[in-house]
Amino acid sequence: MVFDVVVAGAGPVGLVLAAELRLGGASVLVLERDPERADPLKQGSMGARGLNLPTVHAFHRRGVLPAVRSAALMWAGDEPPPASGAPAEPEESEESEEDIFLGAGFVGHFSGIPVRIDRVDWADPDLASNALGAGVIAQQDLLDILLARARELGADVRFDTPVTGFTCPEGDEEVRVEAGGSSVSARWLVGCDGGRSAVRKLAGFDFPGTATEFVGRVAIVDMEDASRLSTGDWVEGERGNYVVGGWQEGPSPRVHTVEYGGADLDRSAPVTAEEIQASLRRVSGTEVTVKKLHVGTRYTDNTRHAVTYRKGRVLIAGDAAHVHSPAGAQGLNLGLGDAMNLGWKLAAVARGFAPESLVDTYTAERHPVGAAVQRWCGAQSALGRRDERTVALRSVLEDLLDTPAGATYVVKRISGVNQRYDLPGDLPFVGALAPDLELADGSRLSDHARSGEAVVLGPVPAGEEWEGRVVSLVSRDYPEVGALVRPDGYVAWASASPSAAELTAALTKWLGTP
Repeated sequence: MVFDVVVAGAGPVGLVLAAELRLGGASVLVLERDPERADPLKQGSMGARGLNLPTVHAFHRRGVLPAVRSAALMWAGDEPPPASGAPAEPEESEESEEDIFLGAGFVGHFSGIPVRIDRVDWADPDLASNALGAGVIAQQDLLDILLARARELGADVRFDTPVTGFTCPEGDEEVRVEAGGSSVSARWLVGCDGGRSAVRKLAGFDFPGTATEFVGRVAIVDMEDASRLSTGDWVEGERGNYVVGGWQEGPSPRVHTVEYGGADLDRSAPVTAEEIQASLRRVSGTEVTVKKLHVGTRYTDNTRHAVTYRKGRVLIAGDAAHVHSPAGAQGLNLGLGDAMNLGWKLAAVARGFAPESLVDTYTAERHPVGAAVQRWCGAQSALGRRDERTVALRSVLEDLLDTPAGATYVVKRISGVNQRYDLPGDLPFVGALAPDLELADGSRLSDHARSGEAVVLGPVPAGEEWEGRVVSLVSRDYPEVGALVRPDGYVAWASASPSAAELTAALTKWLGTP
């Protein structure tokens, strides 16, 4: 059998991509290097991952949001913002950053500087229009949901089957993939296999970046003399920062250290209790003793970005395409956005509906998003340095984030509410996520997004030849406006006075032939 697409990697990005490909009618084989088993590093607070608004909306459109919310460690939509929506003006306060964090009076942070919930202008139109909320989920729980979804849609997912090589002679329309001691053929290969991607390396993608500056370590441990350490908030020291404890804490606390310098360590070596103890002692200046390590990991601010996401019939997505500091918790959402953008496009090309040039819009649209996330995370990493000038800059940022304008700006950036693609069009919502409009028949736009079809809105419907790939609907409040909503939920075209010719041109550009 020749698969339409082989996906390397059964992480969240690979599984969402597989599901999107299946919705588009493509045959999919997912090959995962690791065995199918629960990973302690992906469970509970160790595996906690934030979900921003584009991700939440994607899950909502595909009908998996109820399962995600049910499994979430916390959900911001569970508690409404201040009723008036009016932000509180900054004033002198005796509350420390620790008080704000522990009292759940914050809604996010920038480089560890808390953003107070009462400083945010919740009446801002971009924030007020969101009714779905956002939350935090353990990666293992998310993987379980996405794996069940991909298999339900017919994706073939195989574990303990690492991709070890592939061949694709120039001009050939098939990729021969070597994995797990055997080989399979596919029309396309997509690497969703992480920051050390085998697919990226085998294909020879350029992956430039910057040198690392710090090492972070996160672990769940048993300690002696833990009372010597401050708990609940980041403590800044001469040699680094640390935090002990936090939300979702069990009987053994979670410790997290960040040290600038020393990034040349062997990251392939297992984390040990001795390593965590030494790091804690360096950053805290105490002689605390770590008795037992339950689970631990380390990370750096390694920042690299592939020049392109496509080389011939090989593509990359998620961490295989871009890595950055985890400051700001943007990596998972960035990768899931890649998968949502690529899935419907690659399915249309693999099935012969659309030209290969449609796949090139994947890099064109997603590369700027990846670069913006890297700048955002890099800025937060830079603010963690302890030199005199950076400390002064951090003090200025603390004042700015304590204002309504500053707090609202950061929340909007963290949430992804303004994420959009640079698409041509006169109306302001072209390139943005389509809101969940109420339709003339009483349903909502999201009710028609479960099967992954494009949606035409307005008085001019798509022709019968598009049946099965396009749904034609009419907005209740804007019946005269025509729009094409892509399968990923973004508005590709819109017109205040649509014509059949304009609509046909937009459909052909984005979906190919009927």
